[in-house]
Amino acid sequence: MQTTTKNDPKVLRAWCFYDWANSVYSLVITTAIFPIYYVALTKGVNRGVVSFFGLDIAASVLYSYALTGAFLIIAFLSPLLTAIADYGGNKKSFMRFFCYMGSSACMGLFFFTEATFSISVLLFMIAAIGFSGSIVFYNAYLPEIATEENFDKLSARGFSLGYIGSMILLILSLALVLFPEAVGIEDKGLPARISFLMTGLWWFGFSQYSFAYLPNNTKGKEKEGGYLLNGFRELGKVFSMLKELPLLKRFLLAFFFYNMGVQTVMYVASLFGSKELNLPDTALITVLLIIQAVAIGGAYFFAWLSGKIGNTMALVYAVIVWVGITIGAFFVTTGNQYYVLAFVVGAVMGGVQALSRSTYSKLLPETTDNASFFSFYDICDKVGLALGTLAFGITEQIFGSMRNSILTLLVFFVIGLIALLSIKTNKLAPVTPTVA
Repeated sequence: MQTTTKNDPKVLRAWCFYDWANSVYSLVITTAIFPIYYVALTKGVNRGVVSFFGLDIAASVLYSYALTGAFLIIAFLSPLLTAIADYGGNKKSFMRFFCYMGSSACMGLFFFTEATFSISVLLFMIAAIGFSGSIVFYNAYLPEIATEENFDKLSARGFSLGYIGSMILLILSLALVLFPEAVGIEDKGLPARISFLMTGLWWFGFSQYSFAYLPNNTKGKEKEGGYLLNGFRELGKVFSMLKELPLLKRFLLAFFFYNMGVQTVMYVASLFGSKELNLPDTALITVLLIIQAVAIGGAYFFAWLSGKIGNTMALVYAVIVWVGITIGAFFVTTGNQYYVLAFVVGAVMGGVQALSRSTYSKLLPETTDNASFFSFYDICDKVGLALGTLAFGITEQIFGSMRNSILTLLVFFVIGLIALLSIKTNKLAPVTPTVA
């Protein structure tokens, strides 16, 4: 079993660098290029109705179902897989498996055409499962490789690297999409498909640095019986421990609701700009770049703020800003107002994501079951996202406007804010980081 020394600079850099490697999936596949390509490929086919392995279904509905299905699969599997990983002390093997699964699926999307539609949608789902699965094990490393006073700054550093890396690849992808003739490309769909290939190669290639230095077997336990049986035992043990940790449960409740709002905003922001404000695709991608750029500073700002006023109050201020964002979005009517709103979203998006991860790490007990505990964190993330987008869609269907759906998100943020204000503990007091 490998012994890990906390705050080892090489290990910390390797951990942060995985954000650089995998965040390109979030921006290129989830948010920017892939959705635009998917709409362009399907909008002219039978009035937007596509055939998925013989089943006729609206393309937009299939897209939502594919994402929801992927999230539910990983939400179902991750508790068991992380329990097995904790038992065997082999979380890097699981992290590598999901990384390679996701990056290979992204590369496979290079072949996404009308002829390969059904298989490509499955690859899209597999990429989502790979990304989500690897993140669970990646996050679980944080309390094992660093001391508590460094969690906030280290988490912010990881997210910032991710924003920078994903911006670089998105700009390269946009250059191909907007100016294909500059490199002799005549097929209009080829630049987007090349960007999917580059995403997979980027994710796979840069992850090798992380895997080279992250510890192989940090905890490990004596093995009695098979992995599957002991995985269930570990899961039951962690669930029992969770019931005895009121602060952790309270934070998970708060995270479930405010993160539901945050993630839903990120998934529907482009759709809102297109449908409600009639903004062109170039304007929507510009908004995404604004959000990514501002989020870099936002992540570091909230890490600094948590050092001054503590994690709970820093998150409270961030969620209050999100409440203001939802109110502002209800009244926004012009492109310029939308850009301003995007700037504010970026300022708090990076901060709330980085600080949520580090805050959860601080509330964990001394345990060898970090991956299993982080699976519960991931379940709150994925189930919240599924419910948030569902509530957003149902509200729009009932009232006929995305603006009314925004008010649903306002309720989520308010509930999360109330739950945050109920958390009182010295474990989230201001601290001074020791890692430069």
